[in-house]
Amino acid sequence: MKKFIFLFTILFLLYNGHGYTQTPAYLNPSLSVTARVNDLVSRLTLEEKVSQMLNSAPAIPRLKIPAYDWWNECLHGVARTPYHVTSYPQAIGMAATFDVNAMKTMGDFTAEEGRAIYNESIRKNDHSRYTGLTYWTPNINIFRDPRWGRGQETYGEDPFLTGSIGKAFVEGLQGDNPKYLKAAACAKHYAIHSGPESSRHTIDVHITDHDLWDTYLKAFHELVVNAKVAGVMCAYNAYDGQPCCGSDKLMIKILRDDWKFTGYVTSDCGAIDDFYETHKMFPDAESSAADAVLHGTDVECGNATYKTLTQAVKDGKLTEKDIDASLKRLFTIRFRLGMFDPTNGVAYSKISITALESKPHKDHALKMARESIVLLKNENNFLPLKENIKKIAVLGPNADNAETQLGNYNGKPSVVITVLQGLKNKLKNATIFYSRATDFIQTEPHDFSKLIDSIKDADVIIYVGGISPRLEGEEMDVDKPGFSGGDRTSIALPTVQTDFMKALKETGKPIVFVMMTGSAISIPWEEENIPGIINAWYGGEAAGASVADVLFGDYNPSGRLPVTFYKSDSDLPPFDDYSMQNRTYRYFKGIPLYPFGFGLSYTKFIYSNLKLSKTKINKSENVDAEVTVTNNGKVAGDEVVQLYLTNINAGTDAALYTLKGFKRINLKPGASQKIKFVITSNMMKTVNDKGESVLNSGDIKISVAGSLPSERSVELGAAKPVAALLTIK
Repeated sequence: MKKFIFLFTILFLLYNGHGYTQTPAYLNPSLSVTARVNDLVSRLTLEEKVSQMLNSAPAIPRLKIPAYDWWNECLHGVARTPYHVTSYPQAIGMAATFDVNAMKTMGDFTAEEGRAIYNESIRKNDHSRYTGLTYWTPNINIFRDPRWGRGQETYGEDPFLTGSIGKAFVEGLQGDNPKYLKAAACAKHYAIHSGPESSRHTIDVHITDHDLWDTYLKAFHELVVNAKVAGVMCAYNAYDGQPCCGSDKLMIKILRDDWKFTGYVTSDCGAIDDFYETHKMFPDAESSAADAVLHGTDVECGNATYKTLTQAVKDGKLTEKDIDASLKRLFTIRFRLGMFDPTNGVAYSKISITALESKPHKDHALKMARESIVLLKNENNFLPLKENIKKIAVLGPNADNAETQLGNYNGKPSVVITVLQGLKNKLKNATIFYSRATDFIQTEPHDFSKLIDSIKDADVIIYVGGISPRLEGEEMDVDKPGFSGGDRTSIALPTVQTDFMKALKETGKPIVFVMMTGSAISIPWEEENIPGIINAWYGGEAAGASVADVLFGDYNPSGRLPVTFYKSDSDLPPFDDYSMQNRTYRYFKGIPLYPFGFGLSYTKFIYSNLKLSKTKINKSENVDAEVTVTNNGKVAGDEVVQLYLTNINAGTDAALYTLKGFKRINLKPGASQKIKFVITSNMMKTVNDKGESVLNSGDIKISVAGSLPSERSVELGAAKPVAALLTIK
């Protein structure tokens, strides 16, 4: 009898419980994700659990868990892959479109190409880095100082624009399937992170609660709470005496408790090592790893510190239950991506490698490149140029430079159209003279006379200069005049380029300056002396085609500056000072070279008849603002209608202006359109010195325009703003 009972028990376990003849719960797609994750985690040993908390997580064959590397990038298209992919404008350029619909589509197309690569990689049993579906994008840090080399990766200096563009990207990338994520986005770098690159591993940032909530956390709140971003990356730097990845306030109080974030957190790469190696806040790797996990950092981008977690549990520095909390968040993302389900049940698994560089994707790259271009100056309607031009001189270090156009954190498209090629494609019958002419930087005197002699018969000169992502970027080994370690030591255009344009001006020929950059450049001489200036950013694979389209009027420029262009270095506070005083358009009290939101058009827009639904309201009420926008010119064009609020009685720390809404519209010549903004009570609040959002009684100035509503904008040719006063009782 005892022998029978023993055999029955063995058979029961084989067909039930944890036996292998029945499908484990974690592999049953009909169960909830929570039930499946709990089941899987319960089957892991402590050592196996810790192994899954490194970005390069090994396979666990006995449980059919494949190897997975969490590290992938898609800043402006899928990046760092051996496949040819679509490359959109650099992030700062996409922000210049002020086009949330285009941004959402770009996110969707990027996820489609990412899924195609993932599906192909799974078919080939390739689980290497940059094949996964967890993308460490977008970078929503505030571009507070133009010297920061990584500012090109952001959506600019304004929290509202950053949150709006970032939310659209996340929604497009993650998709709208009720069960599966198309891909997983990750908001970085949380938080209060924006250079200098040289001190990012050591700096301990101290800021006011006002700046924390008024500037640095707003976009993160938008992506975490409203866009439901899957992941967050914590930053290298420390904040108020604790590393960001181990911050009580940032990681526990705000992210997990207040914002109810249930997604995963990854460290920046090597950031946990910094706990004890550079911040010197912990004695060793084991203590650092335990602290990071206890603060909710689930995966380490690295290969050393988290390996000590097994011993940390044994030493009582944290419990296995603490490890389980991180494991469950990590596997929840993998289950939501469909990684443990049969492919025939995951719609996204059907996306094939033919999705890469599809025509809709390439067309969208051109659309966004066009929309990103900002017309900064057009003296006496010099632009657009006429296509019957016989000879053009195309000069400059970026005229035929595909590397510059692709920015950083980029993929490699099969075809990149440079400005030179774009002009050749457009002007079949013109003679085009090309010379690089200058380097980006030059320390020795240069004689331009021979080159000048060779272009004296040109009808127009197009100089394509600016800077390069090989000079500005992430922690780079660069030490040249104006640049250091990835950052800029000066915002001035390198002297050799201004000197060359001065020599060009002496020819008497009309000159267009096409500037490529990821950040604001000071060009006071060019603004005074060059008749046509456009900013083309790092425009991606279609940058050259879009520049040619704008120069010759096949596209009416409509980009807007997502950052302030200052006149000189003297306008800037110290780089390592994180106070927002006198920074960005919201707090800068000087006169900029080009204001935030600025950009000209080949037509003329007029704003009129701003009407408020009420002029006096209670604190709980909303108000409608309606304005008429008219195209008073001769060509159709897009206009970016911008809404700004100024709380007149909010105190000395209040922003001078705050962007609260924008809409991109298209108007034919002579056409008018009424645009309505709903201004909610939350939009009218300001942040006090305690970091609290409050709505005080008093007057609010409501301004609507196609640029920052300032005298400088109008002086440069922007439409005159319209304004009205609203009283809060």
